[in-house]
Amino acid sequence: MSDHTIIDRTGIDRSGIGPFMPEGPARARGTRTIAVANQKGGVGKTTTAINLATGLAACGQSVLVVDLDPQGNASTGLGVSDYETDVYDVLIGGGRFDDVICRTDIPGLDVAPASADLAGAEIELIDIAHREARLRETLSPVLGRYDYVLIDCPPALGLLTINALVAADSVLVPLQCEYFALEGMTRLMKSIERIRRAYNESLNIQGIVLTMYDSRNNLCRSVEADVRAHFHDRVYKTVIPRNVRLSEAPSYGKPALVYDLACSGAQAYARLAAELLRREGIGPIGEAAE
Repeated sequence: MSDHTIIDRTGIDRSGIGPFMPEGPARARGTRTIAVANQKGGVGKTTTAINLATGLAACGQSVLVVDLDPQGNASTGLGVSDYETDVYDVLIGGGRFDDVICRTDIPGLDVAPASADLAGAEIELIDIAHREARLRETLSPVLGRYDYVLIDCPPALGLLTINALVAADSVLVPLQCEYFALEGMTRLMKSIERIRRAYNESLNIQGIVLTMYDSRNNLCRSVEADVRAHFHDRVYKTVIPRNVRLSEAPSYGKPALVYDLACSGAQAYARLAAELLRREGIGPIGEAAE
């Protein structure tokens, strides 16, 4: 399918993509904060956050997952369900991330859990000064402990997601290979550009990950071709397939890489973690790539 069929019908503005998707060598090492965001639900956002984090930890990186979704699926998906304080207490209650962060069973991987209380934070943040930067301000003291911070955003473009985009260096977009998911990219790109101009000029697109891919489906193949033609090397070569084991793993409180490393979904996320590190000039065990 040609480039002017699916992509053009979504109304994505090509002219607005360049400024916040810089090309060139990776910047100097330090903590990298990545918002995993897509305002459309059911695209594999949380699955991507927890399995990519696990893959990065397996490659020798120290990783913090910040669960910013009131559903708390990233927390339970990493086996953390028994906690007294969560991200809500930091954003609204004046707490510290030091008191919220929980260790997981995966070496090098911590999580700042979420609860349903975060749903009320969307309203409560309105009355707080510099409400859009609340996460950035409270997260700053712990950044130096980690190589990567992955923020699992809620499926909406509200104040929680805005906080994530203001706090992040870049945005990783899981994109399901279907028309409606692709259509939602328009609003997300516009939101990223507005945040970049108003609050976070260094914000860029880290990459786009195609999820729930079924090579037998003609639409999947058409969407993939159009997305790659439009976004070029910002689309990861690694594609995440539809896989039952990816869906089963959270019910056991485990990432798929721990639940069943041999399954196709887990192997895809392992490749995604390695590809991300290569893109940033980092070798598979945390050393600079040649």
